[in-house]
Amino acid sequence: MPPESALQQEITTLYSDHHGWLRGWLRKRLGDMHQAADLAHDTFMQLLARDEPVAAREPRAFLTTVAQRVLANHYRRQQLEQAYLTALASLPGQVEASPEERAIVLETLTAVDRMLNGLPLPVKRAFLMSQLDEMSHAHIAEELEISISTVKRYLVKAGQHCYFGAHGVEL
Repeated sequence: MPPESALQQEITTLYSDHHGWLRGWLRKRLGDMHQAADLAHDTFMQLLARDEPVAAREPRAFLTTVAQRVLANHYRRQQLEQAYLTALASLPGQVEASPEERAIVLETLTAVDRMLNGLPLPVKRAFLMSQLDEMSHAHIAEELEISISTVKRYLVKAGQHCYFGAHGVEL
């Protein structure tokens, strides 16, 4: 078995020293010990995905910051899931998605949300109207009450954001 890297050793120490505390901190916020355990696990998985050492002077403050991001993603995913279920319920007739189909749709929605994260709301709306609703630039401009040139600018901005974000390039 290969020796542990310095980062893995550091995270192992953080885990053994602070995992119980972090799980309790999350349980207070969530009110559910099982979700707290899952999100504590996700927090440490985020740390394992890092390339650089943690070197936290205040480990609990550092873990709190990482866990807050994981918690925000959790809440955002819950909102997406609720919006999906609401949209599904409003469809005519009985449309019943299998658990596998629901999981795929929710993963896709989460990926799209993550991809568009950081864009201003009007830019997101223009992009989604163009890509999902296949609306023309003129129709988007009318719907958002903006000019066609602004729609074009928004779509370029969203495209750049998605492309460069997917390739790890900061704009």
